[in-house]
Amino acid sequence: MQVPFVDLKAQYVSIKKEVDEAIAHVINDTAFIGGAYVQQFEADFSAFCRAKYCIGVGNGTEALYIALRALGIGRDDEVITVANSFIATSEAITMTGARPVFVDCDPQTYNIDEKKVLSSITSRTKAIVPVHLYGRPANMPVLKRVAEDCGGLFLVEDAAQAHGAEINNQRIGTFGHVACFSFYPSKNLGAYGDGGAIVTNSEELTKKCRMIANHGRTKKYDHEFEGVNSRLDGLQAAILSVKLKHLELWTEKRKAVAAIYKELLKDSSVVTPADVDKVRHVYHLYVVRLKNRDDVQAYLMKKGIATGIHYPTPLPNLPAYKYLGYTAEDFPIAMKYSKEILSLPIYPELSRAQVEYVCDQLINALKR
Repeated sequence: MQVPFVDLKAQYVSIKKEVDEAIAHVINDTAFIGGAYVQQFEADFSAFCRAKYCIGVGNGTEALYIALRALGIGRDDEVITVANSFIATSEAITMTGARPVFVDCDPQTYNIDEKKVLSSITSRTKAIVPVHLYGRPANMPVLKRVAEDCGGLFLVEDAAQAHGAEINNQRIGTFGHVACFSFYPSKNLGAYGDGGAIVTNSEELTKKCRMIANHGRTKKYDHEFEGVNSRLDGLQAAILSVKLKHLELWTEKRKAVAAIYKELLKDSSVVTPADVDKVRHVYHLYVVRLKNRDDVQAYLMKKGIATGIHYPTPLPNLPAYKYLGYTAEDFPIAMKYSKEILSLPIYPELSRAQVEYVCDQLINALKR
């Protein structure tokens, strides 16, 4: 049996008529940049997030950069984020001229350890960027209190992996000052190319983000400052509007797949994702921990099962951040887990038979 890590073609086939019609409408209307389709998606997605405003941009990395810049983050500032994320999180910080300050992850949730954030705050700290890693929300109520108690630090949610995740029935994207999403094709809500969005309840911040994303202007040649060119195009917006209608169902199917994994692996040595009360995990990734990870991954590959590692090296230990002077000992949990984590296939179209096959082969691999 072949089990791909993600099957985007299967998803397309399931909504082919809707998507093809949406694409045809955009082409027929030649509405490629801006316009009604982008505006409609922005309205749809802000409603989905239960927020007031949404700004469509080029990708998730630019969403983070634009949001940080709109908050006034810049040179000589420090921004706290988690050690175990994709480089886009920290890259967006450095793009503003600010310095990333990394914090180890929580042993249970793998998200930023909120207990360690406080000790990382200095007089130069301007913002905290928690990442809702793998689709599980970070502890936003606690982080919000920390940000408020420390002089009103900005709280920017990196929600690239967590469309529709919740804490106490409140959607992520509405806890901080602003939240940033990615619509990379493999995301829970993915475009057919790059795309991203900024979500906020602030009208002032919305205006500033739109200007930064559109060359610093409000009118065609009325540039108040230098911005960037970052926009969600009409084709991607139309596709995303179609897919957004199915996202809740797809999320429930992801949760069902996760439940099967948990049940079938409960008597094994595999450490499956922990349950957290009043938290809706949307399972962008299903990440387990196990011994002899590399050998197990190679075995599964031979059996036709594709897996991933998210992420093999903590950010502060990458060559790109050597100048910060961190060591592996500074982030013991992130470093330890980076050698143990394995992402198993998870997507709405995954069948029970495929999940059972993955689990059977995984258990076989551990017995070798």
